[in-house]
Amino acid sequence: MDLRTRAQLSGMMFLEYFVWGAWYVTLGTYLGATLQYEGTQIGLAYGAFAIAAMISPFFVGMVADRFFPTERVLGVLHLVGAGILYYLSTIEDFALFYPVIIAYTLCFMPTLALTNSLSFHHMDNPSKEFPGVRVLGTISWIIAGLIVGYLNIEDQATPVLIASGMSVVMGLYSFTLPHTPPKSKGEKASWQDIIGLDALKLMKDRSFAILFIASLLICIPLSFYYSFANLFLNNIGVENAAGKMTMGQMSEIIFLLLMPFFFKRLGYKKMLMIGMAAWALRYVLFMFGDPGNLVWMLYGGIILHGICYDFFFVTGQIYVDERAPKNIKNAAQGLITFATYGVGMFIGSLLSGVIAENYTVDQDTYLWDKIWLVPAVLSVIVLVLFTIFFREKRTLKSADKIENQATKAIPESKPA
Repeated sequence: MDLRTRAQLSGMMFLEYFVWGAWYVTLGTYLGATLQYEGTQIGLAYGAFAIAAMISPFFVGMVADRFFPTERVLGVLHLVGAGILYYLSTIEDFALFYPVIIAYTLCFMPTLALTNSLSFHHMDNPSKEFPGVRVLGTISWIIAGLIVGYLNIEDQATPVLIASGMSVVMGLYSFTLPHTPPKSKGEKASWQDIIGLDALKLMKDRSFAILFIASLLICIPLSFYYSFANLFLNNIGVENAAGKMTMGQMSEIIFLLLMPFFFKRLGYKKMLMIGMAAWALRYVLFMFGDPGNLVWMLYGGIILHGICYDFFFVTGQIYVDERAPKNIKNAAQGLITFATYGVGMFIGSLLSGVIAENYTVDQDTYLWDKIWLVPAVLSVIVLVLFTIFFREKRTLKSADKIENQATKAIPESKPA
């Protein structure tokens, strides 16, 4: 991959995740504090992403992979999404807000897979080159959060408008990206290929089946954080909550780059266990933390994001890639994504909304210790079940390979 292509792909990742990070984190605060939506409605709003995660593979498989160049599909989806986001910022009635946010997520969710596939297409060695490009997305998410927090607009529709404007930029920028023809052009589209049914044969492997179930279940308590963490921090009086929440992405970068070293020494099972334990610990810290003397607990819960995400999800993706035969690797990753960001997050979004509403005294008073207790307990249950039933089949060859790749990516991934 030459320097020009690298710069183009890095810019693509920066814009892609800036669009997402500008509004996603603070949406719960805007809906709860300003539009005064109930907990179940906030949960449903965040559940829109899960619905899109379940549907987007059909779109990518039937349209993007077979008929149109990837860069054009990206451009159209972002431009249409920009218009929907702008309209979304003007809506107050939930009956209209909900279908519109679903419409937007149906535009945005496929772009996450498309930016990855476009990057892989133009890389000589994706395993070595992709981390240094993808990290720009995490950096832009951090910048978006810092801007929103600095401007003190978390309870306003302004972050949605910022995302709308950046989506226009991303849409236009997409048309300047390297030409990426549809990879399956001319091939007959079968439902079996599109929804990844071939990957279901991996469920015969007990360890894969346990990981699949654990991944789905852990996304239920995970949803509590995405839906209510920003509202929680603002509600208890933490200043610049959006900016402080970017510490989670900062730790994600650090642990992502250090993870291969831990991986080689700990292996799959311990890494996955640590990731799940981190989710439980995060919620315990939220239960007892406050903006005063115990603010360190709140910061600790945020910073744990690096371990929560990297040690479980990234390790899980590596495990799936190693266990799946070459001809169904993509289908296997799609199956895990469907289970986690689709089914698991959808159930979690609904449950978090119900729990939050059940422990809401009035529009400004929440019993946060009781709300956070639920995902903490759920995380521990998943951890215990996973520990008992998962059996690791570790190959040191893959560990060495991953460590070598990450080591080469580290100097390239540091922000300027």
